Amino acid sequence: MLRAKEYTAVSKREWDEFVRAAKNGHFLFHRDYMDYHADRFPDASLMFYDARDRLVGLLPATAHDGVLSSHAGLSFGGVISGRSMKVELMLELFAAMCAWLRERGIREVIYKPVPHIYHQVPAEEDLYALFRLGGRLIRRDVSTAIDRDARLPVSKGRAWSLKQAARSDLRVEECADFAAFMVIEEDLLQVRHDARPAHNAVELAMLAGRFPDNIRLFAARRGGEMLAGVVIYETARVAHTQYIGANEEGRKLGALDLICQYLLSERYVSKHYFDFGISNEDDGLYLNSGLIRNKESYGARATVFDRYRLDLSEPQDRQADPAA
Repeated sequence: MLRAKEYTAVSKREWDEFVRAAKNGHFLFHRDYMDYHADRFPDASLMFYDARDRLVGLLPATAHDGVLSSHAGLSFGGVISGRSMKVELMLELFAAMCAWLRERGIREVIYKPVPHIYHQVPAEEDLYALFRLGGRLIRRDVSTAIDRDARLPVSKGRAWSLKQAARSDLRVEECADFAAFMVIEEDLLQVRHDARPAHNAVELAMLAGRFPDNIRLFAARRGGEMLAGVVIYETARVAHTQYIGANEEGRKLGALDLICQYLLSERYVSKHYFDFGISNEDDGLYLNSGLIRNKESYGARATVFDRYRLDLSEPQDRQADPAA
């Protein structure tokens, strides 16, 4: 039988080492990333140990008003599991998790599994456990990604735009000028969506300093002026565009096309996936058609980011009766 334990700072090293070796680990789950906004998202993460006191799984989490959620400050983050994780062990882990949460008055779990493109090896045992326990899909966001092993051609319109951008006098470079980029990004989001980015310039620069191999900024400049930029969150198999933005002049000159062409054709040719991110609003119910068509024009196609609700007041484990 597995036992659950609430994470404390004493276990930081053990937590990070497990994430580093996990089959569905991601630098987002390292404590130096998760804890930077602990004032906004109080941590309620769990660690799971077997009878020999070996760590077998982690759940990055927050809790509020009787609900435990996959960490509210992260896009995703279900059970992080070691390479020895198998289906029966995951069923034990969920049983231990549910028992521990009920004892503490938690009524439900909101669960955001790690999308399959971020797995080092298959790691969907948690989806089966959710099914067995009656977990219900409550949200589905559509992301778009390019699979290097089966890349589709760019659209004719995108090919033309790329040729035009290549004739400009712009220069693409990697840099650390997050302040200049976030001015562009904040203006863009304010005008088009009346929204603000999840990070400000100071936070993004700080996180890039903590994770220099994972968070990178690529900019298109004319002279000394930044006209566009793309912030990449890089993992072993995926390059993900966390932020994409251009000012008015950059849009006229196709600066983002130039950056994306460099990233796809030179910088990240070794990555299995290039993920453009989601194109949804309103809990996944509204699809931004213009945005997703733009991403699909590069040859990207859909992959989904799901969210489940597990009601802890309902009967557990719908296992079939073998005698039936």
